[in-house]
Amino acid sequence: MTTTRLSARAAIASVTDPGGFTELPVPHRDCAPDGPLAWAGYDDSRARATARTGEEESVVTGTALIGGHPATVISFEFGFLGGSLGERTGDRLEAAYTHAREHRLPLVSLIATGGSRMQEGMLALTQLQRVARQSALTRAAGLPQIAVLRDPTTGGGWATLGAGADVVLALPGAQVGFAGSRVRPADADPAAYTAEGQYAAGHVDAVVPPAALPATLADWLRVLAAPRSAEPVAPPAALGGVPGGLPPKTGWDAVRLARHPDRPRAEAYLDAYFGLRLPLSGDRAGGTDPGMLCGFGLREGRAVAYAAQCGTATRPAGYRTAARVIRLADRLGIPVLTLVDTPGAANDAAAEHAGAGAAIADTFAALAAAAVPVTTLLIGEGGSGGALALAAPGNTWVTPDSYFSVIAPELAAAILKRPASEAASTADQLRIRPQDLVALGVARGVVGPA
Repeated sequence: MTTTRLSARAAIASVTDPGGFTELPVPHRDCAPDGPLAWAGYDDSRARATARTGEEESVVTGTALIGGHPATVISFEFGFLGGSLGERTGDRLEAAYTHAREHRLPLVSLIATGGSRMQEGMLALTQLQRVARQSALTRAAGLPQIAVLRDPTTGGGWATLGAGADVVLALPGAQVGFAGSRVRPADADPAAYTAEGQYAAGHVDAVVPPAALPATLADWLRVLAAPRSAEPVAPPAALGGVPGGLPPKTGWDAVRLARHPDRPRAEAYLDAYFGLRLPLSGDRAGGTDPGMLCGFGLREGRAVAYAAQCGTATRPAGYRTAARVIRLADRLGIPVLTLVDTPGAANDAAAEHAGAGAAIADTFAALAAAAVPVTTLLIGEGGSGGALALAAPGNTWVTPDSYFSVIAPELAAAILKRPASEAASTADQLRIRPQDLVALGVARGVVGPA
């Protein structure tokens, strides 16, 4: 797939409101002839780059409105020495981050870079440390960072501004990877170095067509700027029910209701709950789990984060993605909604190799440490610790067609060395019905229909 490489200013114009961009002052730096390494011809190369692009450096920084929402914007000029980072690039980036913090603005980076500038040697490479420091300070200030990966996004620009952002969007077909095209192994799979490949591997949240990018950025800024509730959000209303509207009579009845193939699943609950929701994808460690839906949305005009199981055995990547979103919401002061629905954590050999125990532990830790309020609704199966990892202590609710158990009744019977025929009676002993969970204090209540 071929991509169009816009100039830095054209990229800004493509996503910002007309007339809404104001360039930031350029920090002054006295530079020796041909730069810090006295690299012969470096000044001439810079002069040619300026004549070709009209820019004096590889980034343009400023403030703009995107869908009416103010933001600090960084845009790379790939035509200026391959969008590479040098000392003066670092000066501009640092000033942009500082401006974002001083004015409490989100930071949007439109990245197109080949990495660090050879003509400045190690001093160019150390600009990555400057960027990392500024990103960390901005993160600590509770301000969101959104990256848009243009073509190409490689080297240190990907490893700092790109992969280090809270929300990572990419343009279709963009070259994305730490290794640029001239330094990667000759036999490397080219698909691994694309926006689509990075999305599949859990490193990019969404691949967004250029025509949809302005609206997508505006939606993200709208959600992240929305008011937050200091109180726990209300649990969703029940979308399913039980025959006759009565609670399940037995534990096995509860299990059958929760396992019914026509029972409403997480996506239906999220669609009914949110007026707008924006997905985040991937654990940033090489994995995705389609059975875990995560992101942020608007509920009655207020921002809410969500992590929702879809009824499948949750894989380690799903838990890591949920933990990532919970921590991001905590940093931004946004309350969280979790939907629990899993027969249990994936327990195959691949899941163990991928760190199932560590991933579940990390999710428990993220919820335990969250300062923002968390609300949980059990919408189906609650199987063991793999379900409990997403449940808010003291603020978990249940639907009429759900159950929560220390382990699936069939497995409980097997552990107790009982015949399979005793799974139903074991379910009764475990007291797993919605009304049992309320009586035991595991759940606050059974939610009703809207």
